[in-house]
Amino acid sequence: MDAQPQTLTIRRPDDWHCHLRDGAMLRAVAPSTAQVFARAIVMPNLQPPVTTIAAAAAYRERILAALPDDARFTPLMTGYLTDDSDPAEVVRGYETGVWAAAKLYPAHATTNSAHGVTSVAHIRPVLEAMQRAGMPLLIHGEVTDPAVDIFDREAVFVDRVATPLIRDLPELKVVLEHITTEEAATFVADGPATLAATITPQHLHLNRNALFAGGIRPHAYCLPVLKRERHRAAVRRAATSGSAKFFLGTDSAPHAVGAKESGCGCAGIFNAPVALESYLAVFEAEGAIDRFEAFASEHGARFYGLPLNEGVVTLVREAQDVSERTAEVVPFHAGERLAWRVAA
Repeated sequence: MDAQPQTLTIRRPDDWHCHLRDGAMLRAVAPSTAQVFARAIVMPNLQPPVTTIAAAAAYRERILAALPDDARFTPLMTGYLTDDSDPAEVVRGYETGVWAAAKLYPAHATTNSAHGVTSVAHIRPVLEAMQRAGMPLLIHGEVTDPAVDIFDREAVFVDRVATPLIRDLPELKVVLEHITTEEAATFVADGPATLAATITPQHLHLNRNALFAGGIRPHAYCLPVLKRERHRAAVRRAATSGSAKFFLGTDSAPHAVGAKESGCGCAGIFNAPVALESYLAVFEAEGAIDRFEAFASEHGARFYGLPLNEGVVTLVREAQDVSERTAEVVPFHAGERLAWRVAA
């Protein structure tokens, strides 16, 4: 039997889906992402949402101001699409380097998405302009029809929305974010080269039983919600397959503990403090450590047409006990022991 590796050095990774929030929460959580990741696609669902070039530029400055002086981190900003988005403004933000992509939130699908898109038909001119410009579209892929079971909303979105979208706009670069189902994994794997997906650590580790383990577990609640075990297994196979269509996107989404442990708890899992170690645990368990660097550090950059990072990160096989609290937020794996640690 081969000896287990004791260290793993990879090209510095990127996070292709991240929530950094704003204000005091931004200052508390942004260093966790910047410490490990060279770049991160930053979600625009603030209050109010980041719908203009000026708002995105200002938010980027607040992010940079929240980091230590020696941080080597580039926030990649996104524009929040609404039914009234102006195609020229969206493309101008991309071509001037303020926006790296635009985000499609179906209205009321997740946190701060009330201003989102009510129908893809309403933003067809925007999507056509993005296709011409080569600007990526990032999608929270769930329908919000109350008649559709919450556990089926991603699969129904793939059928009703994503399939015709890819057919009608074949050159539009599309990222289905935080996929959670076998249907989404298959759709992306079988789709054109213009279609990719991000995968979170929580959807690799947990199935929906985690929501009800001995009681309601609000810190396992995220959107898209955790699914059945067969879906977790399918997403796990996709992540570790080596396919360039799948790459790291944590969807790290912090909420203060009081907002999670309440009568109407917020959706989101804060995984930034141990994200890389969490992903590596999955790749090791699946016998796919040799594919980890590409998933974490190469596939996303190539899809976005950005250069690979020059620096490296080393992980060491050294047990770490995950803190119960980080900045008044309960992190992913709180109270658990992980086998790997990012070296200082």
